Amino acid sequence: MTRKPKPIKSELAWSTPDRIVVRGKDLPNEILGHLNLGDMAFLVILGRVPNEKESKLFNAIAVTLVEHGVTPSAIAARMTYLGAPESPQAAVAAGLLGLGSVFVGSTEGVARMLSENQDIEKMKRVPGLGHPIHKPVDPRTKRLFEIARETGFYGKYCKRMEEIGKERNLVVNATGAIGAIACELGIDWRAVRGIGVMARAIGLVGHILEESKSPMALELWERAEDEASAHLRPKK
Repeated sequence: MTRKPKPIKSELAWSTPDRIVVRGKDLPNEILGHLNLGDMAFLVILGRVPNEKESKLFNAIAVTLVEHGVTPSAIAARMTYLGAPESPQAAVAAGLLGLGSVFVGSTEGVARMLSENQDIEKMKRVPGLGHPIHKPVDPRTKRLFEIARETGFYGKYCKRMEEIGKERNLVVNATGAIGAIACELGIDWRAVRGIGVMARAIGLVGHILEESKSPMALELWERAEDEASAHLRPKK
């Protein structure tokens, strides 16, 4: 039996020799010079241009995740750059591969938990709670919820996330706030981790540039090697 081909189509973009259209907007004339990077991401994800308040809040959650120091993802990127300096995109990709349920990607877990109203009593680890440094308050969370209130988007999801934090006696970290705010903005939970990926990619480019000028990867490698093998050396 011959299979009938299904139509292949996308609602994201199309082009002709003289036109490029993204989500129904003419790229050169309606997007370039009119939308910032965050607004463009909003357009691609939600299919429409954000209003002023949505833009302020969406850009805030994206900017929050750009940079957070010498984290595991940054170390992975720097180590990959050490081995393949001719391929900075590989270094960025290496860093992004570590964005999962613990780092950055927990925003997705939060958004899914809240949008599906999951029972947190059954969860051993609730996403979006706790932080090794930022406690008893995560300053990013405080500011993000302030912006949510300023823009009129502090609603049931933000309230629920703060309630969960109090119930578990743990700080609501930035990913907890971002996951809740994403729900308030009507973003599908399956796209929320992507916001973090987009943001962290920018930060990793910064790490790679710094690594090219002021390297630390070789020192990290040599220290790790020395400490890992120290117990194998004969004692003097």
